[in-house]
Amino acid sequence: MATTSRLLWASSKAASYLKISTFNRAFASSVLKDLKYAESHEWAKVEGNCATVGITDHAQDHLGDVVFVELPEVGDEVTQGSSFGAVESVKATSDINSPVSGKVTEVNEELTDKPGLVNGSPYEKGWIIKVEISDKNAVNSLMDSEQYSKFCEEEDDH
Repeated sequence: MATTSRLLWASSKAASYLKISTFNRAFASSVLKDLKYAESHEWAKVEGNCATVGITDHAQDHLGDVVFVELPEVGDEVTQGSSFGAVESVKATSDINSPVSGKVTEVNEELTDKPGLVNGSPYEKGWIIKVEISDKNAVNSLMDSEQYSKFCEEEDDH
């Protein structure tokens, strides 16, 4: 993957309001504070026993323009750390791994016609699946925003 990243400019007040972290170093992708993150660059927004899943701003930035998203079917079982689909960009095709285990309850069908939503709105309109979590304790193995930010900085330095 390329190591270029676009700069994100936000005042600390705006960053706090938007619930994003800002960085002084080369790592400049947005990371939302209330999400959990996998080392494979997927995020999970956990609400009760459900999780909304997508790829991070960092991942989409490294992929480049997304041209296709392979989606699973509603009812499919996903396993934490295993692939459930793929994202194809102008640069590469990458597996999407599930940060949680459970049953797919919804897929973002809008991505079929508008895969670029993953680039333009990775944490909102570009979500990929919703999952009914089978093992809520497994969420504890995911990184919080600070851990993920540090992980990305270290990864980009190599």
